[in-house]
Amino acid sequence: MPRKPRFILPGIPQHVIQRGNNREPCFLSETDYCRYLSDLKQSAEKYHCQIHAYVLMTNHVHLLVTPTEEYAISAMMQALGRRYVTYVNRTYGRTGTLWEGRYKASLVDSEGYLLSCMRYIELNPIRVSMVQHPGEYRWSSYAANGQGAEDDVLTPHSLYLALTEEEHKRATVYRDLFRNHVDDELLHEIREALNHELVLGRSYFKDKIEQMTSRQARMGTPGRPRVAEEGAEYR
Repeated sequence: MPRKPRFILPGIPQHVIQRGNNREPCFLSETDYCRYLSDLKQSAEKYHCQIHAYVLMTNHVHLLVTPTEEYAISAMMQALGRRYVTYVNRTYGRTGTLWEGRYKASLVDSEGYLLSCMRYIELNPIRVSMVQHPGEYRWSSYAANGQGAEDDVLTPHSLYLALTEEEHKRATVYRDLFRNHVDDELLHEIREALNHELVLGRSYFKDKIEQMTSRQARMGTPGRPRVAEEGAEYR
């Protein structure tokens, strides 16, 4: 079966996931997590990608990325893969692939879903009962977005910056979004879009993407009549 073509629209965020081969661990030590973040920062800068949120789980990673050029995310992920896999193979005396095939990604409707997608990513450690609060998990962007810590991997999205004009209060406003977990319906939407590499967004946004790209943006038949606005495997 031919590979599904990727969305390559600059300026529109994408939710990216990459899993370890056979669900095996990708990170075996604290140094590994630090090395991945360093490689991510360098690759994102080189290929002009803005990272808004991330979480590094034991056997997979989630990223929320806005490319500023065509094919920027693909180039970033390829460079990141080469850097990090080379490091892992050299450090642990292993050979072969580390990742389970190519990464998956879904376009994200910023106005309707960006902050929800950030919450989804940063709440991953809670959904698998690794911690009780997202601030307890070291390897995510929550410390920066929700607690005001410095993180040079991140470029804040304009919608995050718009939460409040007062910079010292922004993390507090963002943190208040975490009083409630992501509901089951939204979890399903996010997972379906990511699993099938489609679009996470409102109906009119999906219509727009289908018109721009001439490819399917939602489950079912492309170009279906517009429906009412819309508010697993992938944790």
